[in-house]
Amino acid sequence: MIRQELTKAIEAALVQAKLPLISFTLEHPSELKNGDYATNVALVLAKQTERNPKETAELIKSALMEQGYAYIEKVEVAGPGFINFHLARSFFAESITKIIGEDAAWGRVSSYEGTLVMMEYTSPNLFKPLHIGNLVGNILGESIARLFEFSGASVKRINYPSDIGLTVAKGVWSLKKNALNPSDITELGKAYVEGNRAYETDPLAKKEIEAVNVALYGDSDPELSELRRVGIETSRRHLGTLCAKLGTTFDSEFFESESGPLGKELVTAKVDEVFEKSEGAVVYRGENEGLHTRVFLNSQGLPTYEAKEVGLFELKRKAYPKFDISITVTGGEQREFFAVVFAAIRKVFGKAAHGKELKHIANGFLRLTTGKMSSRKGNVITGESVIADVEGAAREKMKETRSLDENLATAVAVGAIKYSVLRQGTGRDIIFDVEKSLSLEGDSGPYLQYAHTRAVSVMRKAEEAKLEADGGEAPTETYEVERLLYRFPEVVGRASKEHEPHYLTTYLTQVAGAFNSFYAKERIVDDKKFGAYKLALTEAFANTMRNGLWLLGIAAPERM
Repeated sequence: MIRQELTKAIEAALVQAKLPLISFTLEHPSELKNGDYATNVALVLAKQTERNPKETAELIKSALMEQGYAYIEKVEVAGPGFINFHLARSFFAESITKIIGEDAAWGRVSSYEGTLVMMEYTSPNLFKPLHIGNLVGNILGESIARLFEFSGASVKRINYPSDIGLTVAKGVWSLKKNALNPSDITELGKAYVEGNRAYETDPLAKKEIEAVNVALYGDSDPELSELRRVGIETSRRHLGTLCAKLGTTFDSEFFESESGPLGKELVTAKVDEVFEKSEGAVVYRGENEGLHTRVFLNSQGLPTYEAKEVGLFELKRKAYPKFDISITVTGGEQREFFAVVFAAIRKVFGKAAHGKELKHIANGFLRLTTGKMSSRKGNVITGESVIADVEGAAREKMKETRSLDENLATAVAVGAIKYSVLRQGTGRDIIFDVEKSLSLEGDSGPYLQYAHTRAVSVMRKAEEAKLEADGGEAPTETYEVERLLYRFPEVVGRASKEHEPHYLTTYLTQVAGAFNSFYAKERIVDDKKFGAYKLALTEAFANTMRNGLWLLGIAAPERM
């Protein structure tokens, strides 16, 4: 990467100028007029050696200019002592050729080469509609999984649905009481709403549901167990349809009905070694590690969510024993929960967990601009209702401009939702505005998709005109979009390392804006002298946007 070359050039200049080698930053200036890179090396040196920062910067600049690098056009000293670099015209032209040549591989980095990553995300409660938090978790988890893959890792996607417990018992109780069909997802949803209402308002129903829960855990009532089995199958089919729409396919699914008994066994075996008994329960004391105490087996001897996580870790590591990183994407309210659970897991598994990275990544909560609505009462804003509402809005917008294309409407709607989620830093709540999310004016998923279709449209027109892309003869002027495209691998590397897809959304929006300005001002196919180069630039943009959208889990349509 050019960043590495510039870093080496600065270090060589320090040696030549007989200055000490130090750590420094090399970043992109906030405005392109200030160059393509800027370093604070002179400022750091001045602070450490009590030199004048501007004089030090001039000294380094002279050493750089004496060495003479073909990819550097100009070096400037700015402000209190920053050194700004302007890259040469030839560098950008060569970048365009490179981007076209690498095609689908453009932007890939090797920072996680040879690493096996387990990514757990989505993990909904079955028997109820997809929660909005699970939708956000799916979107964030899928993008981070793709960033890992684009950085050389082997990724195993894991779903951990809740298939037993009070949520399921509420639904099963209502299915039986109201003779509802567990094979019908609509009736299954009604059963959960009714069961939850009864549990919260009717003391007798609450006792009955708790009895159903005990029977399901013990598999002691064939009729109830069968209703649960069929309901689980229905929920999983429905979830599979939703995940396919979102672009997610899981490598493995583990269930609470599996992790619970296993977790209880593992925790029980480590009482007095890792855990201790307390008032009839089994707890983990985390205070010595700056954490807090949590219950792993309750006073009835049943495994809590904490113990189930211990069992889940055993299921995961048996499936993928050579894993290096295990990531769980869930709501931010579970940060402290996972801090304690991971500490306990490390002690339970000892060497088997040694050297492994266990990480919780928080997803924020999505709120509509219409305000948060109550959950579990039947008027809930669910993940799937958000998808359906945005799809409907996308269809209405498309009717205004072209004939309706259901697949395109879905792609645009999903892109709108995903961009709105991923543009925020992880763990931050999202304020979702349906109209703004579908805007073609900027800062939206459809804006990026539309910029891609523009580029593809130009490429189709060029093919009809028999014009071939060629990065050879470039105009004297360097376009703004060229000065952004080469940065794509840097952005991928940072987003992957920090698990932050919002770096990509910011970058792609900036690149799309620069391309749209280029598209509005320049003749491309009709330019007889530089048409081939401008077409190459257009193709390089299309490659970058397509690969970037893929990393966000957003489709890159060729027509809109």
